[in-house]
Amino acid sequence: MDIKSAEFIISNSEVYKCPKHNLPEYAFIGRSNVGKSSLINMLTEKKDLAKTSSKPGKTLLINHFLINKNWFLVDLPGYGYAKVSKSDLTKLDKIIKGYVMNRESLTNLFVLVDARLEPQKIDLEFIEFLGVNGIPFSIIFTKADKLSAGKLHTNISAYRDKLFEQWEELPPIFVSSAETKMGREDILNYIESINAQMAESSENK
Repeated sequence: MDIKSAEFIISNSEVYKCPKHNLPEYAFIGRSNVGKSSLINMLTEKKDLAKTSSKPGKTLLINHFLINKNWFLVDLPGYGYAKVSKSDLTKLDKIIKGYVMNRESLTNLFVLVDARLEPQKIDLEFIEFLGVNGIPFSIIFTKADKLSAGKLHTNISAYRDKLFEQWEELPPIFVSSAETKMGREDILNYIESINAQMAESSENK
């Protein structure tokens, strides 16, 4: 997929304020220091589309970006270790779950996981939450360039093994690096394939 246009549309704190449209939405979420903004900028080849910061947890709203005039990329607040108050964490949890549970146009949720770390409880719990509630999702391992090929393979295998303790079948898994653009083509082609399937299904109705 070629990204010909990527434009910011709107930010919201409530799902009911999100844009009304009939286009597919692909949302991105992860712990607050997982490199989500850098990944979004890499995918769209717009270095300032999503705001990056040395301080994790800067995304505090639901951000909609219109891609190629035919699908939305949605940047969701990070969960976990953002240095905010307990009340703000509660608000963020409400924002995230409000969108994930109630947004009808959500087509796929990409859950970002730091490839350098062993399986984290907070990520596993969020993935389990998605499974219990039947939310379509995929996993993207980030920061793959920070590891040797052998260590990367070991870490991802360990994560797969951990997931298989709870899951009979795993969702699609991608490996990425915002620095080297690893995974960009695979992720965008995956989105394009889903869009094509949805368009074909719509035409056949």
